[in-house]
Order: sequence, then structure tokens, then C-alpha cells
Amino acid sequence: MNNSYNHSLSANTQLTQKSVNRCFDGEQHYYSHQSTSTKTTMTFSIYLPDEALAGQRCPAILYLSGLTCNADNVTHKAHFQQKCSELGMIFIAPDTSPRSSGGVDSRDSNEVPNDERYFVGQGASYYVDATQAPWTENFNMQSYIVDELYDLLRSEFPIHSIGITGHSMGGHGALLLGFKFPGKFVSVSALSPVCAASESAWGQAAYAEYFGDDTSLWSQADASQLIEQVGQQYSSILVDQGAADEFLAEGQLQTSKLQQACEKAKQPLTLRYQAGHDHSYYFIQSVINDHIEHHWRKAQLN
Repeated sequence: MNNSYNHSLSANTQLTQKSVNRCFDGEQHYYSHQSTSTKTTMTFSIYLPDEALAGQRCPAILYLSGLTCNADNVTHKAHFQQKCSELGMIFIAPDTSPRSSGGVDSRDSNEVPNDERYFVGQGASYYVDATQAPWTENFNMQSYIVDELYDLLRSEFPIHSIGITGHSMGGHGALLLGFKFPGKFVSVSALSPVCAASESAWGQAAYAEYFGDDTSLWSQADASQLIEQVGQQYSSILVDQGAADEFLAEGQLQTSKLQQACEKAKQPLTLRYQAGHDHSYYFIQSVINDHIEHHWRKAQLN
């Protein structure tokens, strides 16, 4: 294992380096740490181009993954490393939720609530802070992403600025957190996002668990409703949607509601329906370079 970058981490870091692999002109790293937000061990991957490894501050992309995923899916399947190497971009992929023993990090002995439905519970946090038992103890992924992980990344790695993106449930998270906390992110994009979580079957099932019957909390965790409420926050945002996406056809994504919200909020939106593409990582591979370039261009203005 090449541990060269370990020497740059602060002396009091809570990070445990799990692996390092040379990849193009950079390195793909994995880390774990004990989270105060989720009260579990959390993991994330981070791609560091050579400029960052040398200590130069580089723009970063925070990528939020979708239902059932963890940090591995995008890191192994999206093929983002070459473009990030070319542009000098850092790419960060956290897990999608806290997990129990036997999850991504089997050393974690905490018991985390779960649900037999794949769109609720572990792997399906929706990047919100739950207000209902038994989820409140661990399911605080909004706080984890925008406070704990955000501050940890800025303190331990040479990051110039951070843009946020994601796929499906993670696309919802990117839009939601990007517009809820615009001071933390210089750019926003999304791939096949769940655009109106409070009105989709997936989101309604999850929110009934995390928030209970208080539908006002559901609305506050709905990206389209939030954008309409807060108005323009970015010079432009980029969203790609596969036109042959089975979940679009089922009504889980409701992309048109995002378009309507952006029109009402006067938020410039580049929305592209990609003919023939579905919801898979083949689609993500096809458009990920455009999203990296989108975030790189916005970072140059800051």
C-alpha cells in the first residue's frame, strides 16, 4: 500500500485509511471514521489527483449515491477517475446511510434500524435527519454530509471548493442539500434524480418512517418544493435523465416537477433527456464527464 498521503493528514485525524490504488495521474483512496452524527463507523472513497497529493488546493465534487448503494458503486463503475485526473478534480463518494454489523464496515458493532423494503432503511437514508424513532439515533445523514463530513474533508484534504452531485436518491440529496445549504456548495448537478420525494412511492414510504405523519417535514425534504421556495441559488444547474429510464416511467422521479419548480424560482436549469438511456451505471458512465466539467467550470469562478 502506498501511504504517501497519510503524512499530510493532521496529527489528530479520526480517519483510518483502508486502501490506496494508483489510478491515472492520481490515487484512489478509501477511509473510514467513527461518526458522531450517525453513531456508527462511516466510510467514503476519495480520488486525489497528483496536484492534490502534492498539496495544491483543488476543486472537489461530492457525489451522493442512490438506493441500495455504498461508496463502491460509483467508485468502481462510473469511470470518473480519468476525467478528474485530467482536470485536477477531487471526487468524494460517501456511503448512503449508517449500517449495522456485517455492513460495509463489519467492525461496527452498533445495531442500526433497518427495513425489509430496499427503499427504506439502510442504503436508503434520503440524506435527511430523521425525527421519528427508531431512526433518530442513527439516521442523521443531512447533518453527517453537510456538517461532519464536510468539515472533515475541508480540514484533512487540500480542497479549494466543493460542488455536489448524485444519482437517483443521491440526485435528490444533491438538489436538496445544494439548495438548502448554498453557502457550502459552489455548484449543483444531478443524474436521474428523485425530484419530488414527498410525492413518489419510494419517498413517501421512507418519509412515513423518518418523519411520521407530519407532512410539513416531508415537504421540507422535497427538492422541487424547496427550490420553488428558496428561489435561484446558482447561475445554472445541470440535470441528465435517461429517456428510457424505467423509474421515470413508473413516476418515481417526476422530472417535470423539477423543471416547473426551476421555472417558478427563475433558477436556470439545463435538463437533458438522453435518448435510449436507462437508470443504470451505463448511463452514468455516458454523462459523468459532462458533470465533472460542469463542476470544474463553476469552481474556476470561485
